[in-house]
Amino acid sequence: MSGFVEKPEPVQVPGLVHLHTGKVRELYQNEAGDLVMVASDRISAYDWVLPTEIPDKGRILTQLSLWWFDQLADLVPGHVLSTELPAGAPADWRGRTLVCKSLRMVPVECVARGYLTGSGLVEYNASRTVCGLALPEGLVDGSELPAPIFTPATKAAVGDHDENVSYGEVARQVGADTAARLRQATLAVYARGRDIARDRGILLADTKFEFGFDGDELVLADEVLTPDSSRFWPAEEWEPGRAQPSYDKQFVRDWLTSPASGWDRTAEQPPPALPDEVVEATRGKYVEAYERLTGVRWN
Repeated sequence: MSGFVEKPEPVQVPGLVHLHTGKVRELYQNEAGDLVMVASDRISAYDWVLPTEIPDKGRILTQLSLWWFDQLADLVPGHVLSTELPAGAPADWRGRTLVCKSLRMVPVECVARGYLTGSGLVEYNASRTVCGLALPEGLVDGSELPAPIFTPATKAAVGDHDENVSYGEVARQVGADTAARLRQATLAVYARGRDIARDRGILLADTKFEFGFDGDELVLADEVLTPDSSRFWPAEEWEPGRAQPSYDKQFVRDWLTSPASGWDRTAEQPPPALPDEVVEATRGKYVEAYERLTGVRWN
């Protein structure tokens, strides 16, 4: 059992139809048929959406995604149509709401890895492969790969794990042409993000993207290159052979698995509320990632 500790009730707005409550986003449709994505301050860890929010998280990730869409526009079009607040929407939606194209979404998490860690490391240690791709001997946690790799996953429901799959399985599910386009776009966007981040003293270890089709055009959707969808590591602290410090939920995960939380992951009980110091430290990491990447001070 996992999922929401406390599932929120979506805000009802005249002219908008609520479609879905995700881990961190509410999805609506307006009268024109466009999607309205509202990023919340919710945070998830270990397949649970926690009962404690991180102040400003929704706005930080939305503004960071918008910045990245601008950096990537020459590689692949993005799904954002407008950042204007829909009529009648709550004022606190400002800065965390995007009006987006309604796309035919591809049911694949498009993951790119430039460094070995996480589920990739687990598979590598067992078979010297990641998603069926053979890798050289001698790699450790945090090793840079010889070249970035495309390691797709199936998209899971809230509370479930995404499952790594082979490129061949993606081709079987969506067709060879679409699979090839997904791989090319994923690796191109990863390479651009990696280079921009590296110039700012940050290593982009891995990241995941979602794509959809607008007619025959492949479009980049959802959030892009945020700490929720990516592993960002401070370059000056990179040291292969151990877990790396990161700009994400590290403080949350560390506290949840510490004796201080009193939570047993294996007991299938909901995790507890986060203490104030963990909330503040986590917010600080999101702010630091935004400021280092964009060069703009968070207000």
